[in-house]
Formats: sequence, structure tokens, C-alpha cells
Amino acid sequence: MLNDAWLVVPLFNEGSVVGDVIRGALEVFPKIVCVDDGSSDDSARVAREAGAVVVSHPINLGQGAALQTGLDYALRDRAANYFITFDSDGQHQVSDAAAMVERMRAEPELDVILGSRFLDENVEAGALKKLVLKTAVLFERFSTKLDVTDTHNGLRALNRHAAGTIRIHQNRMAHGSEFLREIAAHGLVYREHPVHVLYTDYSRAKGQSLWNSVNILFDLFLG
Repeated sequence: MLNDAWLVVPLFNEGSVVGDVIRGALEVFPKIVCVDDGSSDDSARVAREAGAVVVSHPINLGQGAALQTGLDYALRDRAANYFITFDSDGQHQVSDAAAMVERMRAEPELDVILGSRFLDENVEAGALKKLVLKTAVLFERFSTKLDVTDTHNGLRALNRHAAGTIRIHQNRMAHGSEFLREIAAHGLVYREHPVHVLYTDYSRAKGQSLWNSVNILFDLFLG
């Protein structure tokens, strides 16, 4: 059990799956905060009954705002050393999150570990999504000078210094870009770590994979 780590889980209308996500994660991470971002379903109740702490936004503010709220909450725990951002829809793997924490223990000079889908050959994303994400990578390498391979992966591990330093103001999909810019602006030490994102029938049915990719590019270029 990783008692000195918090999972920070943004939550919006994932009532049908978030209970299983939380129960599975609790086997390794006993401290989980879900930020219910104005859900219209029973997401908050399901997450709470599954064992997570739930903090709620009265209206939908966006994933970036939910992450910042969750990090602020978890930082109140003085015994916490690591903070992991983790999706509520079942795409992230608990084993990957745990491996990232253990890597931070082994490499104490690291402030941030960024999950990357593109460090091995087993990427399940469709061709269009891969193209959009690769375009975002080129954009972010140019704008931040960070040598990254996956700019919008929601699985990240932060030490206490990074969690208290990074401030997310961009509420919607471009918060991933802002996250990278904060790393660059504050000179935080980062590495990427190979992770496996599972694109489920559930997420594909929501159209999440494709539309999130389009929204990322829209927010990037608008910003």
C-alpha cells in the first residue's frame, strides 16, 4: 500500500464506471480524492460509496480546474509525498501509477514523471487520434522546449514540491499544455514513463477519444 501518495481523480458523469475504478485503485492507493466537476449523474455518490474522498464543484468548470482543486486538497495531508493525476473512466492502469511512484522514490531528483503512450509499440489509439496527438507533441516541443513524446496523457506523478509549484489556470483540455509550460517555467526535473492507456468500449461509445483530441488542438491554437 502506498500510504504517502494521493490519487487525484477528476470526475464528470462517470457514474457507471467510477466505482470499479476507485475500488481497483484502493488496493494500492488508500488515499484517493475525486473532484466531482458538476456531474449531472450519480458520480459523486458512487465514488464516495466506493471509498474515495469526494470534493464537489457546484458547476462544471473543466478538467483543469478539477485537477487543481484535487491537488490543493491532497496537499493538506502533510504525510503525503507523491501526487498522481488519474482518470476516472478506466483508461489508466493502477500498476502504471504505482510504478511511477516507485520510480520517483528510486530517483529522488525527479519532480515530475509524465506518462507516455508512445514509448513502446503497443498503442491502441486510432490513426486519427495518433495524428492529432503527434501534432500536439510538435507544438509543445516548439513552445516549451521540453523533449516529450506524449503531451496530453492524464497520468502524471508529482512530488510535493512540484504539486505545490504548478498552478493550473486553463480549465479545459489545454490544461495539459499549461502543465508542461509550468514544468518549463519553474525548471522542474521531469522524465517520461511508458504507460498503457486502455481505450474501452465505454470510452469509444462516448466519442471521447476523438473529440478530446480535436478539443486539445482547438484549445492549443486558440491559446
